[in-house]
Amino acid sequence: MTGYGHGEAGDDTWQITAELSGVNRKQTDIAVNLPGRLVDLEPDLRRRIASRISRGRINARISLERRGAGAGQLRVDETLARQYVEAARRVSEATGADLRIAAADLFRAPGVFQMEEIEADPEALRGLVEQATDAALSKLIAMQEEEGRHLRADLEARLSFIAEHIDAVAARAPEVITTHRKNLFSRLENAGLQLDLDDERILREIGLFAERCDISEELTRIDSHLKQFRRYFEDGHAVGRPLDFLCQELNREFNTIGSKANDAGIAQRIVNAKTELEKIREQVQNVQ
Repeated sequence: MTGYGHGEAGDDTWQITAELSGVNRKQTDIAVNLPGRLVDLEPDLRRRIASRISRGRINARISLERRGAGAGQLRVDETLARQYVEAARRVSEATGADLRIAAADLFRAPGVFQMEEIEADPEALRGLVEQATDAALSKLIAMQEEEGRHLRADLEARLSFIAEHIDAVAARAPEVITTHRKNLFSRLENAGLQLDLDDERILREIGLFAERCDISEELTRIDSHLKQFRRYFEDGHAVGRPLDFLCQELNREFNTIGSKANDAGIAQRIVNAKTELEKIREQVQNVQ
């Protein structure tokens, strides 16, 4: 599912910013972009994200920035400073010139004062990186949950539409055998065949037809799948893959009914149900 999350964490020296964006994908695909100095944290960070995201492509970008306070440490090369002072004294003695070096003069002397940058320690920054990532994850998931509520409403409406078609199929199914018997008797009469309606051959033909077009088991399984589909809506865990499996099973039952029913009305109902199921299946690919 789609979503975006932004999180920050910092201390006196470092500022960590995490940006996570998610797009629809059937499998889990996590890409982590870390500063070179923090690249050792990538495996753990990837697992941390995967523990809360079960589907989709997640792009995680972590940035690192020094804050003004504590950005570096001033180092004084005392040995070099003494050399400057000693050199000035020798020049003064050799030339007779009055060369006095004050401490402030040494600030202009190259190399005496140096600002050493503080290197980023991955382990020292692990907590901040995780804190920023968790904050971004929470916001991303909140956005996905909002999308999920709209998606659920759409899926429930489509399931209700499928259930209406299946109820109509269940109501029509008993009439199929009666219609077949009437058609059979009509064809026999039109052919001029005088057969006893209780003839064993006719009863056997009707019995075989009834057995071939019996869809009671399929209807029972469809009813079970639809109820289970709705139960998953109330589940607080990732349900994308179970729902995808149920879509496959529903499609299997629809195909079986379509091949067994031998009735134009039922066939049309099944076509309509499969059309809705295909739309559901496309949406389910986006569900966590």
